[in-house]
Amino acid sequence: MQFRHQILALAIVPLILAIVAITWLVTWQSASLARASIDTFERNMVQAKQDELLNLTNMALSAIDGIYRDAGPNDEVAKAQVRSILNALDYGQDGYFFVYDYDGVNIVHPRQTYRPGQNWLNLTDPNGDRVIYNLIEKAKEGGGLHSYLWEKPSAGTIAEKVSFAVGLDKWEWMLGTGVYLDDVFAQTAAAHEDLRNTINSTFFTIVLIAVPAVLLVFASWMVLNLHERRLADSKLKELTQRVIDTQEEERTRIARELHDGISQILIGVRYAIDLARRKVENGAEGAPEAIGKGADALNGAIKEVRRLSHDLRPGALDDLGLSAALEALTHNFAERTGIKVTLEAVAFKNMLLPEARTALYRVAQEALNNIDRHASASEVTLVLSSPHGRVQMVIADNGKGFSRETGAQRGLGLRNMAERMAHFGGTMLVEPSPNGTTLRATLPKSVFIRQSKLAEVA
Repeated sequence: MQFRHQILALAIVPLILAIVAITWLVTWQSASLARASIDTFERNMVQAKQDELLNLTNMALSAIDGIYRDAGPNDEVAKAQVRSILNALDYGQDGYFFVYDYDGVNIVHPRQTYRPGQNWLNLTDPNGDRVIYNLIEKAKEGGGLHSYLWEKPSAGTIAEKVSFAVGLDKWEWMLGTGVYLDDVFAQTAAAHEDLRNTINSTFFTIVLIAVPAVLLVFASWMVLNLHERRLADSKLKELTQRVIDTQEEERTRIARELHDGISQILIGVRYAIDLARRKVENGAEGAPEAIGKGADALNGAIKEVRRLSHDLRPGALDDLGLSAALEALTHNFAERTGIKVTLEAVAFKNMLLPEARTALYRVAQEALNNIDRHASASEVTLVLSSPHGRVQMVIADNGKGFSRETGAQRGLGLRNMAERMAHFGGTMLVEPSPNGTTLRATLPKSVFIRQSKLAEVA
């Protein structure tokens, strides 16, 4: 995977994961709250049905209380009157009262007229529940609720029913009534369906928001990536051209130095040797003097070669350190140009990274060359110090200075120096004035070699 694709993945994947997590969390919380509300609603509805059963049972007991209280255990007339009253107590298609004796024989059942007179003690519902037996047991215990499956008269289907049974112990009867819960469950099922629809709607709403957001991030990344690539290509082309220009400039300088310096000196050496050869052949005097002039010229060529070599890569920088290399540089500069140079340098031998030493040396070399070419200065001060644990080199001259616009047009020199410092996280400031120019190059603490590496270097 390419680096830009990794950046895209780091930008998109966390966003997608966050959206998925938020969607899941919102959906889960919404569903949990809704289910809790539906469950509460269902419990309240069932409780209301149970309270209704208690009220209905109390109503039936009140209706037969006068007859039952005054009747004896075997008062058939009173029993017939109670049966008539309970058969007449009707509160809807599915609301009625039923009566069984404690042996399981049905006495009253307004909806299922085939049941009276028969024993239903062992009757079970589809779940195997002994309905009549359990209702009689609830009645004997003093009254209670019992849930079971029973045929719903209005629909002719089996539905869940809850009944309240109470005992008429004097006659050994169980009086009960019940309500069907399918209406409650239908309402809760509808609520659950609404919940699913709401969750789906919420999910699609989040998707409609999230997908454009992801696409927007992707599009933004594409635009930024395209812009950065164009900018990088432009900078790369500029850098390549600058490298080529620098190489050509350096080659031109070396070629000029070779042609104007070493080449002319060597030509003089050749003429001196030819002159000495002719004098020796002709037996003329002055041959030793001619050979001596040739030797002096050859020494000059050797010095010129050493100077060029020193300009390309000073040996003192690697062997003796930055301070010694700067001392040699300023000494040669003063000799060559006649400009007085004052050097104040802290010894940094084997304390700085080799690349940092080279960068500072090249900055000093370029600065001195610029002073020689453009400043018309008579004095230069170079101070190398270590304030606050950093490395700082300050080069100041008393020349004519320059404007920032003029400095910006002078080519690659200042830009190269600034980039050398920026490579190590440092800075380079140029402060021009009518009384001279001050160059301040600073490198951070990171250019110092650590103690363990310093021991290895030592």
